[in-house]
Amino acid sequence: MQVDLKKATLKEFLEHKTLYYDKIDFSYVKSSWNILSSKIKLPFVIHIVGTNGKGSTGRFLAHYLNKKKFNVLHYSSPHIMKFNERIWINGFDVSDENLETAHQFLQKLYEVELLEKLTYFEYTTLLAFYLSKDFDYLVLEAGLGGEFDATNVVPNDISLITTIGLDHQNFLGDSVEKIATTKMRSVDNKMLVGYQLFDSVIKTAYEVKEQILKERKKSIEIVEIKEFDKYEINSKFATYLKLNLHLVIACLNELKIPVDLKLFDDTPLFGRCQKILPNVTIDVGHNPLAAQVLVKEFENKKINLIYNSYGDKDYKSVLQILKPIIKSITIIELNDKRIVKKEELQQIIYELNLTKKEEIKIEKNEEYLVFGSFLVVEKFLSLIGYDGNS
Repeated sequence: MQVDLKKATLKEFLEHKTLYYDKIDFSYVKSSWNILSSKIKLPFVIHIVGTNGKGSTGRFLAHYLNKKKFNVLHYSSPHIMKFNERIWINGFDVSDENLETAHQFLQKLYEVELLEKLTYFEYTTLLAFYLSKDFDYLVLEAGLGGEFDATNVVPNDISLITTIGLDHQNFLGDSVEKIATTKMRSVDNKMLVGYQLFDSVIKTAYEVKEQILKERKKSIEIVEIKEFDKYEINSKFATYLKLNLHLVIACLNELKIPVDLKLFDDTPLFGRCQKILPNVTIDVGHNPLAAQVLVKEFENKKINLIYNSYGDKDYKSVLQILKPIIKSITIIELNDKRIVKKEELQQIIYELNLTKKEEIKIEKNEEYLVFGSFLVVEKFLSLIGYDGNS
């Protein structure tokens, strides 16, 4: 069915867009921003890049800035239950009305040829730019990349570098060093480097600094976060969340905003090592890096894993890492062409000698971890009738 993009509602417009692509073309979103930049004034931009921890880092930071009475928009992706989760404004998901207003503005601003070319993520990013106009801060989470990510069309004031590891190799490079380079080349002024598992990431940061000096004639500043037990952080937060909080605190120090640790305590962290029931934890992680932090979190425990994976992820390594804490594993059925074939996943489960259960059944005296992707968490929440208010 042909859609008139100049008249379509946002819902109709996004349904017409592709969520995934094989090749990134930076030119369309760049030209789109050039047009939009003459119409709006962006706030102070804090760009968050990395492999893991971007969402929680951004939410901690945006939540704190909001508590300090700043106007702040936090842009993240993907969403779990509702599209509005991607744009968080002063403590709340953006309203349908504000989204539609932004959408109508962009529809009138751009020619239909450009509207046709923009991807789902690119258009969503432009919506966030428009909605952040005249705010104090824009906390901007990169998608899968850095240098050629849609979020990098705008100049950033500070870049926060979360933990970097292997993921999206087909787009970003086949080594941690190449991935780190792609992500860090998005830096415009100053990068704060958070907790890293690989020493080569820090080395890469200084190599990128030299590249930027040579290519752009600009000297960026690097701030390494070295102490990760410096602050007494609420024990309710998972270990990796505490590590991310140290990066956030470093950012607040750079902004010269006084830090009150108690203001972080009620930060909403949907899907980030979140207990939705006393014995059920959900986590939207999907790669070996995420599996490693969860093994530490559930150390000396045995969990029933509810799992599935995209076919392009290293699900074998993920399950190998999680094996010491797995009591049983249940494959949650997902209707998506990008999901690994069930027989291939079952073969890995067999090779690892994991106990497989066929039915998802939550029992009170058992511990459960729902993990593998945003889709896994979304499907599980729909199965148990979770409405986000529990």
